[in-house]
Amino acid sequence: MTAHLASAADPTAAETLLWVAVPYAALAIFVVGHYWRYRYDKFGWTTRSSQLYENRLLRLGSPLFHFGILVVIVGHVIGLLIPESWTDAVGISETAYHVVAFTLGVIAGIATLTGAAILVYRRRTVGPVFSATTRNDKIMYILLVGTLVLGLGTTVLANLTDEPHNYRETVAPWFRSIFAFQPDTGLILRAPLGFQLHVLSAWILFAFWPFSRLVHVFSMPLGYLTRPYIVYRSRDEQLGARAPRRGWERVQ
Repeated sequence: MTAHLASAADPTAAETLLWVAVPYAALAIFVVGHYWRYRYDKFGWTTRSSQLYENRLLRLGSPLFHFGILVVIVGHVIGLLIPESWTDAVGISETAYHVVAFTLGVIAGIATLTGAAILVYRRRTVGPVFSATTRNDKIMYILLVGTLVLGLGTTVLANLTDEPHNYRETVAPWFRSIFAFQPDTGLILRAPLGFQLHVLSAWILFAFWPFSRLVHVFSMPLGYLTRPYIVYRSRDEQLGARAPRRGWERVQ
């Protein structure tokens, strides 16, 4: 206990690097990188859709991945940003919160990983899709899947061994302390190694995010609401239901 208090009060250089410098560097790259990408690479701000090459596996894997990851993100936002005292104040016990969070988290995590596995299999086995896959895409998939596996694996393993860790007493307040510009390394150091690896993997993913196809998460087609109508001209020989009047025949 004494050693832990000393570490919390006076973190080592390695601890400061991992739990202070890395988060702030990742956040800075995340924000500045997105600005740079939007400013200088608007035409590259896309998912580079490969639907035209193959649709059957995409229709199965894409909904599983996207709906699953949406639940995972919402769960992380709630778990990391809402203090435990707030849920206690409204009558939600830690046991009830843990059961709901674990159940939904496992279901969403399995759905996300299953969808990701289908999408990766599709990219590897469908020739045109594989040809359109860049080295950047491969790195993105490794970081994304690795982060998901670490998070889901740590959670499931801890519950199977009857040693679940209450991350809302360690990881969550440390995460909030980063944004409060008062990083408390002692909190994250109390978390199990699996949670620490999951957090580090997530920071690396955030730093890589602006330079990958993941930027499409922030794309919102708001312009569709105000853009003018598009007028199409028919290529049919017969225009409309009536034959053209004499003198108004179509010029070939």
